[in-house]
Amino acid sequence: MIKKRKKKPYEASALGQYICMSAHKARRIIDQIRGRSYEETLMILELMPYRACYPIFKLVYSAAANASHNMGFNEANLVISKAEVNEGATRKKLKPRARGRSYLIKRPTCHISIVLEDISYEEYEEYFI
Repeated sequence: MIKKRKKKPYEASALGQYICMSAHKARRIIDQIRGRSYEETLMILELMPYRACYPIFKLVYSAAANASHNMGFNEANLVISKAEVNEGATRKKLKPRARGRSYLIKRPTCHISIVLEDISYEEYEEYFI
């Protein structure tokens, strides 16, 4: 049985599905940004040299756009409360090899979900101090 997570009124999220990369490689970056503020996360993702940073950057930016447009939150008060990576379906391709044989190539995909939480200045002090 799948339980659906209840969305809190001060959270905004973005979900990227079937992103062509290994879940292990995406988790390496997600672990670095979990619990950080929105501006700090964008700076970290711009400066990290990994290929997985670009789709994660787009998801964080999209979640912040959802928060500001749909709920009217200020981007300065946003913190990444939840970030997770799950494995997606594996895409299979055939490559021709010697003697008319074929070789299976497996391209892993992953699903990335980012949840931003709005915390006001008073809650911000309680959260980090």
